[in-house]
Amino acid sequence: MRMKESGEEKKILWMLTYIQGGVVEVWKKNILEKRRQGLSLVETVEELFTKMRNEFGEFNKELRKVGKLRVLEQGGQTCNEYVWVFKKVLRGSGYEGRPLIEEFKRELNGNIRRRLAEAELPPTIIEEWWERSVKLNRNLRQSRVEEKVLGGKGVAWMARPPEVQPSRGARPFWSNGY
Repeated sequence: MRMKESGEEKKILWMLTYIQGGVVEVWKKNILEKRRQGLSLVETVEELFTKMRNEFGEFNKELRKVGKLRVLEQGGQTCNEYVWVFKKVLRGSGYEGRPLIEEFKRELNGNIRRRLAEAELPPTIIEEWWERSVKLNRNLRQSRVEEKVLGGKGVAWMARPPEVQPSRGARPFWSNGY
């Protein structure tokens, strides 16, 4: 014989009606079955929320972080900005090692990714990818600014000075017989 449901019990059952689909549906059915048997796993709505967070909270957080990483792209950002956003989203995602490096490279500017991969000593750990991509991006941006300023004529301060021609019949200073 069933006892009259308390106010808290009604709230719990009402909350459970909103839980639907997938793994969480199986979890809900187990909770309801235990309640029918007289074994209550939770006594209050707060306990229900705590149990749900413990069961599914980290999983959903990790999945959400992975989803954010998958849609993250450098776009018009500098590498420095991209690295900082990537690091922020990375926390709690569960990525590490080679998969982490591949995820970072996936949306990195193609020119930077190619130059680093083709380097004599390509980066092998994520910290190297972050550091070297930021430096390379900074150098490429500086180079583009110089090209615009100089009109594609090269770097003025590195230009070779014109050759000085000795006057007719003069000997170079280093050939004075010593």
